Amino acid sequence: PEKFRAMLIAPYVSVEHNEARLSVRVRDSDRSLRRNELLKKIRAQLPAATGLKSDQIRLAGLLVLYNNVLQELFGSQILTLGITAGLLSAMFLVLLRSWRLAIIAMIPNVFPVAVVLGLMGWLGLPLDMMTITIAAIGVGIAVDDTIHYLNRFQAEFATDRSYVQAMHRSHRTVGRAMCYTTVAITIGLLILSISKFVPTIRFGLLTALAMMVAVVADLTILPAMLVIFKPFGRGTQAKLEGEQE
Repeated sequence: PEKFRAMLIAPYVSVEHNEARLSVRVRDSDRSLRRNELLKKIRAQLPAATGLKSDQIRLAGLLVLYNNVLQELFGSQILTLGITAGLLSAMFLVLLRSWRLAIIAMIPNVFPVAVVLGLMGWLGLPLDMMTITIAAIGVGIAVDDTIHYLNRFQAEFATDRSYVQAMHRSHRTVGRAMCYTTVAITIGLLILSISKFVPTIRFGLLTALAMMVAVVADLTILPAMLVIFKPFGRGTQAKLEGEQE
């Protein structure tokens, strides 16, 4: 009957266009599922299994759509991080007017991204539409702390040209402000951990971790490199001897 034909046959077979649709269910919650590899395998083996040409077969559905979104996100993530690193390096070069300072300033900003993404890989946490934004957010906030610290350090160094003393004074002033703002941001992000949506929980915890790693890097790695490489020039001889002691 036409009524049942419209429900049972029409969605899967089109005699007029000589087309058929096969509906397959995939368990998306399976931890071993690799969407992109699965779709590539289906595209490669389906023509031989059905006797059709590859251009006569088209994969569709929510799995394909979600996989395409993730692949676009992965590609844009790499491109975005590359462009961000280039733009930040150029900004540091214009702001600080030194290649050495620009390179030194970039290292603390890359460190939290490497730590968070490395931890996600070690724990087996997947990249999704929520966690894939953590790297860009971490870099954005870490840059703010780096600029504040470098600006203060340069002003403190100009008073007596002592790297160690400038570091101590910078920690006592702008370093405290950086810690306060990081604590406030971290508490705000940790509120997301009470959500019932797992991607939101991961986003809140990992972004909070990125914020803490960023401020630690700006207060340890950055001043250590400033003291070791002395990008503002060497201080007075008396100060240098005091620093060596």
